[in-house]
Amino acid sequence: MKTLSIGLIMIMAFSVMAHAHTPLMSCFDEGDGTVTCEGGFSDGSSASGVEFLVEQNGNVVLRTKMDEFGEVNFEKPNGDYKAIFNAGEGHVVVIDGKDIF
Repeated sequence: MKTLSIGLIMIMAFSVMAHAHTPLMSCFDEGDGTVTCEGGFSDGSSASGVEFLVEQNGNVVLRTKMDEFGEVNFEKPNGDYKAIFNAGEGHVVVIDGKDIF
């Protein structure tokens, strides 16, 4: 009975982990004054419609959503900025502009 209980607990734990997904985003400088960011989830789910923000000096300078391909293209701000993929609590990715090449 004890073995069966431990087995059931392990199955339940692994099934929860199998349904978990981690947000992913990568951004790159297009070299033409724009930046493209691509988002998605580790389980292959689409990022289409996920909120995307650009913040500069603590202010939101762009608020939009990922397109049907899970991408967004925006004009590169002058100075420091952050690109933010916001799929809700626990599903936020922030990339500092200085890390976008």
